[in-house]
Amino acid sequence: MIYLYTAILAAYFILFVLSRKEEEKGFFRKTASYILCKKQNLQRRIRGGKRNWKSDLYRRQLGEKLKILQPSIAVSKQVRDHYLSQYSLILTVVFLGVLLCLGAWISAHSHPLLTDGNYIGRNSYGLGEVPVELSARIEGEEEEIFEYLVEERKYTEEEAEVLYEKATVILADIIRGNNESLEDVRQDLDLVTSLEGYPFEIAWESSSYALINTDGAVNNKELAEGDIVTLTAHFSYEQWSWDYQLYVKVNPVIYTDRELLRQQVEELMHVQAEKTKHGENMVLPENVGEKPIVWQEIIADSSGYFLLLIVLTAGVMYWGRDKDLDQKLERRKKELLLDYPEIVNKLALYMGAGMTIRNAFFKMGEDYKKQSNRRKRYVYEEIIMICYELQSGRSETEAYDHFGKRCQVQSYMKLSALLSQNIRKGSNDLLQMLRQEADNAFAERKGLAKKLGEEAGTKLLLPMMMMLCIVMVIIMIPAYFSFM
Repeated sequence: MIYLYTAILAAYFILFVLSRKEEEKGFFRKTASYILCKKQNLQRRIRGGKRNWKSDLYRRQLGEKLKILQPSIAVSKQVRDHYLSQYSLILTVVFLGVLLCLGAWISAHSHPLLTDGNYIGRNSYGLGEVPVELSARIEGEEEEIFEYLVEERKYTEEEAEVLYEKATVILADIIRGNNESLEDVRQDLDLVTSLEGYPFEIAWESSSYALINTDGAVNNKELAEGDIVTLTAHFSYEQWSWDYQLYVKVNPVIYTDRELLRQQVEELMHVQAEKTKHGENMVLPENVGEKPIVWQEIIADSSGYFLLLIVLTAGVMYWGRDKDLDQKLERRKKELLLDYPEIVNKLALYMGAGMTIRNAFFKMGEDYKKQSNRRKRYVYEEIIMICYELQSGRSETEAYDHFGKRCQVQSYMKLSALLSQNIRKGSNDLLQMLRQEADNAFAERKGLAKKLGEEAGTKLLLPMMMMLCIVMVIIMIPAYFSFM
């Protein structure tokens, strides 16, 4: 593989040299320009001057797309920049990838495990096993592959003895913990089971478990005077073992002034609890020695968490209001689309009965107002707005235009344009056009209703799956327990 990586890098070097005169900036862009130029020349030679209609069609389509994005730049320049960007990106990725591959190859081959044909180096103690993959070739036989774990180096008995002597020198300083020395132990010891850098496992024994336990805990709270405890450390490595004894003097605990004061207060509280255990209230001590005690209850106040919850809720509600507004706008749009066939049909019906467009809108607005317990319908609210505008003296053309703009739905914009055009130019075919529009609107409403039904079915899919899971759990749990 090293020859392949070297060949690729050599090819890059040659390309860098050949493309140094290109006008583009950057090594890879210069190289891309050089390759693109050579490719075009080679294609012309192969075709012999004939045009490749597939390539031309692709370039034309690419140019049209690029022109839409940047209409101010010439198409030919955009197409060339597009190809240069593609080529330079590929060249960059391949170059960096080859460098990484070369680095990985060097890293893999810089420290071979197999040396001199049949020697595999072991790790020193503590560095773990060495995984190695080997191939064995035997004359006249097929090659065999072996995956083997080479154990770390083991110490000899003499080497282990030397390490044991060194470990006993530092052991006392390690296990003393926060105590000044083993001659004055008042706090827990750190009875380690291993030492860093040493291969031994250590087990402990104590001559007085009441004072020092094997985990290093020191029980000297009830101790009146110092006492000597013998600790025995059992070192073991492979098949060898050694015992080492340490003498520890455990002294009584020395309390600080703060700890003594706390003990006095606790004792006073215990005494007061015993005195007042038959009363309705426990009387706390008022003094410790000559110093008065001021008691205050520590109340767990969780109101801060409620405040945080309220703030988060307010933020969610604020964000939800925006989402709710978007949902309302979407519902309004759907409602307007569903009501559109009805509005067009009523206009055609009233005009067929001899009403003008103005009177038809007044009629629909009055009928909507007369409905008892009516539900708000956006399109009829807009019709009432038309009636108010017409009553205030606004022209029909402006009122219908405003109606379409307020609805912001393509169907109503089309209807308002149709009505406005009829007012401006006059037309005898308006009734026929409205009837045709009513037929088209009903067909579109059927399609919309079908789409809404599919959306509702999709929304019900998750609840149905949840119900299925619940039913399966209800069935499976009794069946499971019946077999137990």
